[in-house]
Amino acid sequence: MHVMRESWTDARLDDFRAEVDRRFERVEDEIRELRGDVKELRSEMKAGFEAVNRTMIHGFIALSAAYVAGFAALVGLFATQL
Repeated sequence: MHVMRESWTDARLDDFRAEVDRRFERVEDEIRELRGDVKELRSEMKAGFEAVNRTMIHGFIALSAAYVAGFAALVGLFATQL
């Protein structure tokens, strides 16, 4: 186990400060990398949601056309039976 010293010299404080600065630079680099990953993920998700939106619109149009065609067929059937 590491034994704590009672006094801090200027040299030790400078070394400590340099170590803290180095670690903060590493953390900042990792945060920048994470932000890039998040931006990439957001663009992929946006593209996926747009694809789902297009699919839903096409499905709605197809169902609407099927309803109209079915209604027209029923009207035609009733009209010929009268």
